[in-house]
Amino acid sequence: MSPPSAPAESDGGGAWRPRVGYLGPEGTFTEEALLASAEPGGVRPAALPTIYDTVVALARGELDWAVVPIENSLEGSVSVTLDLLATEDVSVEIVGEALLSIRHSLIACEDVELEKIQTVLTHPQVPGQCERFLRGELAHARVLPASSTAEAVRIVAADAQPEQAALGTRLAAEIYGATVIKEGVQDRDDNETRFVWLARSAQDAHAEDTRADPPLRNRGEGEWKTSLVFWGPGADSAGWLVRCLDEFGRRAINLTKIESRPKRERMGSYMFFVDLRGRMGEPAVVQALNGLREICEQVRVLGSYRAGRGPVEVQPGANTAADDTAADRHDSSAPSLHSGAVDG
Repeated sequence: MSPPSAPAESDGGGAWRPRVGYLGPEGTFTEEALLASAEPGGVRPAALPTIYDTVVALARGELDWAVVPIENSLEGSVSVTLDLLATEDVSVEIVGEALLSIRHSLIACEDVELEKIQTVLTHPQVPGQCERFLRGELAHARVLPASSTAEAVRIVAADAQPEQAALGTRLAAEIYGATVIKEGVQDRDDNETRFVWLARSAQDAHAEDTRADPPLRNRGEGEWKTSLVFWGPGADSAGWLVRCLDEFGRRAINLTKIESRPKRERMGSYMFFVDLRGRMGEPAVVQALNGLREICEQVRVLGSYRAGRGPVEVQPGANTAADDTAADRHDSSAPSLHSGAVDG
């Protein structure tokens, strides 16, 4: 694989390392997923403020790949990621997948007793995953939103107020010099988030060098799966969705996920996301998509890729914040709170 001309950089010793964007700042679950699923020492992580910024930077050729959250086992799909892939004019596709076990920690600027904590900062998705702990041991504290779990930890460490804490990752506590008060405060130990690796799509004339070979640790493992989205005026007709799904059922194609999302038009206008076992090029999949296109207004393949095989963990030798100079990373000191900021 020849290196692309713009984003990737040498590590100083001649080795080419691709630039992989993720939702920052440093210390998010997205960075953990990137480091755990990438080849050890094989990438240059680039933190960006939001999922939107990450995907757009990839589409513009500022990155070689990107990693974004798409689904949590407790909270469901990450809507901003689905909407970007389905409706925005961005030429990217899914080329890989990683599952990460989500372990939340209570973090403060110093060791402090729980009853002295008055405010807890975290990403808006997190309180629902730590509900029992918050109600049982921090019922007296206010829970306030931050743009990511890592940003919450950064603020707590910088403000140095003992009555303020954050729910975030142990990685973030290490990066920002904070103290872990209590680990494993999530309601369920089987809490997992699914992340996807993105590349510029095959239709992009500059994408051919990167899209076929993402730097994944377990490249070539896992069953093939394909993600797609479809919609059409037939949704107003009785049985239309059944006819759509029958294109897969009568060809014995297993659907591992199906969900609807508002199409952001009139009330009752929806698009349908499907994950299926199989890959583009297989006769049954090709036939099913051709049949689907005959009864849909739009059928968009989001990518064919290897399914993640169980939760990944950060391994020794993976990139860390210390591996890269400040110039190697995007400035992520003040991520925004708009809808693109989701820390899966």
